[in-house]
Amino acid sequence: MTAILFAAVVAAWGFTWFAIKMQFGPVPPEVSILWRFLLAAAVLWAGLALTGRLRRVRLRQHLWFAALGLCLFGVNFVLIYNATLHIASGVVSVVFTLATVFNALNQWLFLNKAPGLRTVAGSVIGMGGMALLFGEAFMKLEVGGGAALGIGLALAGTYVFSIGNLVSTRATADGTDLPNAIARGMAWGSVFLLALTQLRGLPLVIEPTPRYLLSLLYLAVPGSVLGFFAYLSLVARIGAARAAYATVLFPVIALAVSTLLEGYVWTPWALAGLPLVLLGNLVIFARWPAAWRGVALSRG
Repeated sequence: MTAILFAAVVAAWGFTWFAIKMQFGPVPPEVSILWRFLLAAAVLWAGLALTGRLRRVRLRQHLWFAALGLCLFGVNFVLIYNATLHIASGVVSVVFTLATVFNALNQWLFLNKAPGLRTVAGSVIGMGGMALLFGEAFMKLEVGGGAALGIGLALAGTYVFSIGNLVSTRATADGTDLPNAIARGMAWGSVFLLALTQLRGLPLVIEPTPRYLLSLLYLAVPGSVLGFFAYLSLVARIGAARAAYATVLFPVIALAVSTLLEGYVWTPWALAGLPLVLLGNLVIFARWPAAWRGVALSRG
């Protein structure tokens, strides 16, 4: 089941970077994010109601649902979308792979859970592969023109996402199932985004083009409802540090999309990096022979 969830996250989120790029135009980024999570919340609430899985929750739990919405379905996306206005979406996806580092660090700081050696080793190998995959993209960034701002926004968005990972475990600690927690988190995230757009005086417009509407539909349903359910299920099953390794793999999907649709050219460095990303995944998740399980490297 873990492998299926992991594959679902990588597949769902691997295409979101291109879809986000398709959202840019006359609609302000914050408004596009609002439409995304309003639609995602509506789909999820309707699905729960129609299947009889909608549950009552305690009023005090809404504090955690609001925190979940603020971190996972609000602030982090505002930062990430705005980062993509300044630097290429592929570069943003690379910065986002630091979620593996932030999750391990935050679990250590806030939960006193030191990362296992397998998790550390696999993450280092995978990050090395990502450095090779996208190193040239970083090398070509110009020191002005908003590049530093873009990377700063992407880093901040990634850290807020990491905090949201920890909040998700607390939001379900009272027994609330994940779909009900996510539905309420998305609703609170939408409230935050609506307040933000109104405070900034942004018009609540929508671009009535197939490009915008199809990308919005993808981001709302596969990218948000299915992607976040699979990802937060992984967090609950294997911990935030290991679940975040999905963020190291989905940029590979983003690269494949760029190859087909944006003319991305594979360099020798990029071809060398891809096997390292896959090796890092193997180190973290492979089932090792019984004789190896007692050694320190098998802990993770």
